[in-house]
Amino acid sequence: MAQSHDYSRRKNTTDAISRVELSLVRLPLHSPISDAKVLTGRQKPLTEIAFLFAEITTEAGYSGIGFGYSKRAGGPGMYAHAKEIADELIGEDPSDIGKIWDKLVWAGASMGRTGLTTQAIAAFDIALWDLKAKRAGLPLAKLLGAHRDAVRCYNTSGGYLSMPLEQVLENVTTSVARGIGGIKIKVGQPDVKEDLRRVEAVRHHLGDTFPLMVDANQQWDRATALRVGRALERFDLTWIEEPVDCYDAEGHARLAATLDTPIATGEMLTSIDEHWNLIRQDASDFVQPDAPRVGGITPFLRIMALADHRKLSLAPHFAMEIHLHLAAAYPGITWLEHFEWLEPLFNERLELRDGHMTVPDRPGLGFSLSEQARAWTSDRVTVTEPRV
Repeated sequence: MAQSHDYSRRKNTTDAISRVELSLVRLPLHSPISDAKVLTGRQKPLTEIAFLFAEITTEAGYSGIGFGYSKRAGGPGMYAHAKEIADELIGEDPSDIGKIWDKLVWAGASMGRTGLTTQAIAAFDIALWDLKAKRAGLPLAKLLGAHRDAVRCYNTSGGYLSMPLEQVLENVTTSVARGIGGIKIKVGQPDVKEDLRRVEAVRHHLGDTFPLMVDANQQWDRATALRVGRALERFDLTWIEEPVDCYDAEGHARLAATLDTPIATGEMLTSIDEHWNLIRQDASDFVQPDAPRVGGITPFLRIMALADHRKLSLAPHFAMEIHLHLAAAYPGITWLEHFEWLEPLFNERLELRDGHMTVPDRPGLGFSLSEQARAWTSDRVTVTEPRV
């Protein structure tokens, strides 16, 4: 006789959020970083990155950590918004992540449901997913349902325009020796011939088959992007990234339809709707969402579903500590962007092997804040009570 189960008699085992700690951390870079936007005077060289960290603790003693970030301006504003809405989490069941995300969005809805407001929410959302996976005793990738245990990984930080070509080539050699599976360099020089010279040198250095990508950081207009894109065809690139303005879905779509080289874009977008505008117009072959920028893991998963529906490839931007798990849970082709910049913030290190980054077996996201991160903290607040 089959055994029956009366699920209605099971005890309610819900938990509640009892404590939220926020910190503003400023990570200094070893040397100023420049891409095409710096060369054209749009931005100043990047010298530090501001991080908003959220640490969430429950009555049952579970905890999770998440972060958002800002390159150049915006970090203090993101931190200020997070402080205003942090009390909304107190007393909530940490498992109700979608409900909490909506609550936080509507708490600041008059400031908009994209941009700085959702980037502040991202730190909370990522912390809740970390907590949920830790409570299950699983790496986040396994909680989501992993398709792979390692993700192909490429390096960006050795190929900036502020670096002379000789240094770029040295960095390429070092990255490949460390186990990197692909190399991306910046383009967008005022002189296109200089871009082509650098790409040709790196391609020759790597050989004909090693994966090579270029990133124009929105530098070109449509005509220039098409002309340079055609000139780059001979280098057999894995993709051309952000050839035109990030909001120019039609321009990206034209390039994707015309060039043999795949198009990648999406890192600057801060909402599901902005990504859907690109996806529905076939504006890229590789979608590049950034979980801290789009509002956390909850909206990122929805973007993943939209991309998978169109059978696109996924190459998340930055924050490999988070995106490794999300890329591992994507059904289609994936690449992970390797940035060693964030390593001083954490006690743990991610493993590179044979061109791939391995998903750690530690529960949750698998990282904890280092003493150095604590030392770089410029402000900190703890919230334990809801505002009346």
